[in-house]
Amino acid sequence: MDLTQYQIVLVNLDPTIGSEIKKTRSCVIISSDEMNKYLRTIVVAPMTTKSKKYPTRVEVKHDKKIGWVVIDQIRTIDKQRIIRILGELSTPEINEVKSVMKETFVD
Repeated sequence: MDLTQYQIVLVNLDPTIGSEIKKTRSCVIISSDEMNKYLRTIVVAPMTTKSKKYPTRVEVKHDKKIGWVVIDQIRTIDKQRIIRILGELSTPEINEVKSVMKETFVD
């Protein structure tokens, strides 16, 4: 499976502990294409369809539904957790994800 940054993939996130986002759900690949090609793990941000407007959440439209990329729940997973590729973010959505990640983790 050829995985690229900002693709939306279906991932089995279980088992989890405490307040971690759980179950099988859509996630956005955050890790770079070079990492995705050579490592057996990837970095993803889970998505949810139910969210308040937190500063660490990015609203996206996927599969004719509104959802949110949950930047505050980024995690590294083994590629074996990926079930299938669902799509990818649009250019404006990618730019917003980059901006929120920078604001959250860099500035």
